[in-house]
Amino acid sequence: MKRAPNRKRSATASVLCKLQIANYKSPLAGKRIIVSRARAQAGVLSSHLRALGARVVEIPFIEIRKPRSFALLDEALRRHDDYDWLILTSVNGVAALFERLAKLRVDRKELGHLKIAAIGPATRKAIEEQGLRVHLVPKQYVAECVVARMRGRVAGKRVLLVRARVARDVIPKELRAAGAKVDVREAYATVAPRASRKRLLQALKSRTGRPDVITFTSSSTARNFLDLIGSKVAYSGLLDGVALASIGPITTASLRELNLPVAIQAREYTIPGLVDAIVKYFNTHHRDTEHLVIG
Repeated sequence: MKRAPNRKRSATASVLCKLQIANYKSPLAGKRIIVSRARAQAGVLSSHLRALGARVVEIPFIEIRKPRSFALLDEALRRHDDYDWLILTSVNGVAALFERLAKLRVDRKELGHLKIAAIGPATRKAIEEQGLRVHLVPKQYVAECVVARMRGRVAGKRVLLVRARVARDVIPKELRAAGAKVDVREAYATVAPRASRKRLLQALKSRTGRPDVITFTSSSTARNFLDLIGSKVAYSGLLDGVALASIGPITTASLRELNLPVAIQAREYTIPGLVDAIVKYFNTHHRDTEHLVIG
């Protein structure tokens, strides 16, 4: 005797199939993610996440400001012929450098004699868009790898490092030890935007709008996050259930130094790498469809 189809089983299987298709197309559907980059730079990460279905909340933990003075940077740029290498560690540094060149009426082509090192692909792209060639990008986008690539090439050379006011001293310290003459010049400063404190606390305390993930794209975002919410709040349990996502090992180390647990770290230290790591995290740990029972 032929058995009648189990309509309940068929309906459940149909729902499961639709959910699996939806999750494949939008793996971050329904996930609320805080993007902490500076307002002017949040767009790329936000658009990647939205394209995958995430609900993005932009709350900057960083604000880019001009330094108190450009005098030392301007002096170095006027003496650009004195240098053999130029190192740029961020898109912000690139923007500041070329703004000062324009202000000083120094043609960017005059930097053509320099060998240029960029810490990652975004920085490289920003430099190349200005018409200059980048000679060195490390395989892993951290200061230690810049040093590893340059150490045997800089003895007796003069190096101009353009960076933020507050930054790790790995590059200048190690290159000086390798025999280079390194001038460090401040191009911009990063501060914690006070206006973000209220929005951040509201999001964390919300019953319906708590974030699933908070992204961190630099050590500055980590430090500023704790500065904004305060250690008392950070360690009160308010972050329970919220995954902290780091763009790479240096940012991860900064978070852990602050006793903030890291659930996600990008394997490739870029924005696409961070997005990929977030997707893999939810694929591994939050497969809601796996809990549906066909019965």
